[in-house]
Amino acid sequence: MIEIQNLNPDFRRINKKFLIEIVEAILRKEKVSKKVDISIVIVSEKEIHKLNKQYRKKDKSTDVLSFGSVRDFLSVESFVLPEIVICPEEVQKNAEEYKVSFKNELVKVLIHGILHLLDFDHEKCEEDAKKMFLKQDKYLAMFLKIKSKSK
Repeated sequence: MIEIQNLNPDFRRINKKFLIEIVEAILRKEKVSKKVDISIVIVSEKEIHKLNKQYRKKDKSTDVLSFGSVRDFLSVESFVLPEIVICPEEVQKNAEEYKVSFKNELVKVLIHGILHLLDFDHEKCEEDAKKMFLKQDKYLAMFLKIKSKSK
């Protein structure tokens, strides 16, 4: 089950059904069991700043954070629900910077978060980053029919 909670009252224009379709499609393409639960939470800049500082030791806001792992969740002993936290204010800033629509940038950060939940990591080494961003671009093109520019 994919659950989306919008805890950011300033951003009500989030199409939850569309986001759920993206998550489900990527999980299917990555051959992940339908038994996985993923939580997506939409938060304010203040909240994501706090989470980024607490968990990543980075004293700034960010567009997306991922917690947990789908593969760990599917193991018998896991009690951690994979979660993606998105800040729409940061997504909007990125959209303006990259000259893309809010929707395109939101899809991009959601895909980025999903890939982290699938144990892709662009911070380990350049080779892993290349794999992750190639996959991210592939999924972004699939959903938006555009060519993206990865960060």
